[in-house]
Amino acid sequence: MAHLLLIEDDAAIRTTLLRALRERGHAVAASHTAMDGLQTALAERPDLVVLDLGLPDLDGRELLRMLRAVSAVPVIVATARDDETEIVRVLDAGADDYIVKPFTAAQLDARVRAVLRRGGTGPGEAALTVGGLRIDAGARTATLDGASLDLTPREFDLLHHLATRAGQVVSKRELLNEVWQIPYGGADKTVDVHLSWLRRKLGETAQEPRYLHTVRGVGVRLSGPA
Repeated sequence: MAHLLLIEDDAAIRTTLLRALRERGHAVAASHTAMDGLQTALAERPDLVVLDLGLPDLDGRELLRMLRAVSAVPVIVATARDDETEIVRVLDAGADDYIVKPFTAAQLDARVRAVLRRGGTGPGEAALTVGGLRIDAGARTATLDGASLDLTPREFDLLHHLATRAGQVVSKRELLNEVWQIPYGGADKTVDVHLSWLRRKLGETAQEPRYLHTVRGVGVRLSGPA
C-alpha cells in the first residue's frame, strides 16, 4: 500500500480518483489548492504526489518547482495539456512522469505502481564504480570524486541502470522499460530530459561529455573519463 497525495481542484475528478485509488489499496489524502497541497505534502510526507496543473491559486508547474525545492517525493503530473512542449516543461520542472486527461483510474494506478517500483536492489548489493562515480544501490546514494550527488529517485535509478551496463550502449527503449517500467509507448523526450539533469549534476554537457556519451540513433553509454 502506498501513501498518495492527490492535488486536484475538480471535485468530481477528485472524488472519483480518491475512491478508485483507495479501492486499489492505497491510502490517499487530497487537496484542492496548491498551497494546501504543499502544506499537506510537507506535513504528511506521502510516497507519491499526483498533481493537477490547473489549480485555482497557483499553476501546478510553479507548485512543482516549490515542492522540488524542499522534497524529492515522486510526482506524477495529471494534465490536459498534451503538447510536447508542455510535457517537456513539466519534466524539466521536476516531474517523474505525466498522464494526460482524460484517463482512467486503472491507468493512473499503473503509472503510480511504475513510478514507485524499485526492483533488484538490496542492502547487501555491492556498490558499482565507474571512474570517479560510486553508486551504492542498497543505500541509494551516489558520489562523484567523493562528493555526494543530490539525485531524485528517478535520476538515481537511471544512473544505476546505466552503471550496471557500464561501457555498453543502452537504448532509450530499454531505459523506458527497465527504469520507467513502461514496456511499450512512452516518450524518448522523458529519457532525454532526465539525462540532461544527470549531465548537469555530473558537471558535463552533451557537447562535452565525461560519463554520459550519446550514440546518435542508438542510445547512451556510461563510461569513465578517458
